[in-house]
Amino acid sequence: ILTILGNSAVLATALRRSSLLKSPELLTVNLAVADIGMAISMYPLAIASAWNHAWLGGDASCVYYALMGFLFGVCSMMTLCAMAVIRFLVTNSSKSNSNKITKNTVCIVITVIWLYSLLWAILPLIGWGYYGPEPFGISCTIAWSKFHNSSNGFSFILSMFLLCTVLPALTIVACYLGIAWKVHKAYQEIQNIDRIPNAAKLEKKLTLMAVLISVGFLSSWTPYAAASFWSIFNSSDSLQPIVTLLPCLFAKSSTAYNPFIYYIFSKTFRHEIKQLQCCCGWQVRFSSTDNSAENPVSMMWSG
Repeated sequence: ILTILGNSAVLATALRRSSLLKSPELLTVNLAVADIGMAISMYPLAIASAWNHAWLGGDASCVYYALMGFLFGVCSMMTLCAMAVIRFLVTNSSKSNSNKITKNTVCIVITVIWLYSLLWAILPLIGWGYYGPEPFGISCTIAWSKFHNSSNGFSFILSMFLLCTVLPALTIVACYLGIAWKVHKAYQEIQNIDRIPNAAKLEKKLTLMAVLISVGFLSSWTPYAAASFWSIFNSSDSLQPIVTLLPCLFAKSSTAYNPFIYYIFSKTFRHEIKQLQCCCGWQVRFSSTDNSAENPVSMMWSG
């Protein structure tokens, strides 16, 4: 419910501000699409299976569930990687060069992300890797337990781990470390002249927001990755069902965090949410007396 409501609010806000959206903001929209797609396509089936105390639908629904999870999971990861790279390019480029990141460029990046994610999702369907049930029996994913005695499965998981997890994660970390260093040097120069302009404060806030989004996603999926890799080299029976279930649930919760981060850090998003509440006929009491429109510079969220 939190995922669908929160990300629907993000999409509704983007639709209302479609003429004002900056090109990097399209990646934020794509991330919301991936999160809400995961929630709609997967969570109802998992909830129904939990109430049934067993997986529903047989092998076909298991493959469908695993494919959707892999597709949207890789898409989210690669979108976060693209956001980090674009944030790095914007931060370390002059204004004229940063403007070269057009909406067409970002749309091409988004298209490549979806094609890349779809490619990895269908590979197990054509014989490289496998899909199967989780050890606790009410969810499906990549069949990790088959990889310790299968060269085909092991090569797939190793390649997937490097190209869909390690490389994007290292890129994200490297980009944000580079941004942090750039911001740190800029603040040192600004402090030398005893003034900190609003643009520098905005840059710091945007960077912090982007970092929190990435940290939230990576920290949510790390326990699941650890439990999955344990099952590669050990029997799935070596872990209690609760030990494999909790990381899976924690990973699924990653789709609900981002709207809350936007709400905390973005005045524009808070203002649009209040407008949506008013349009829906909800009673809204503004806790702040500052109802003025934001400066156009502060409305830009560069990924």
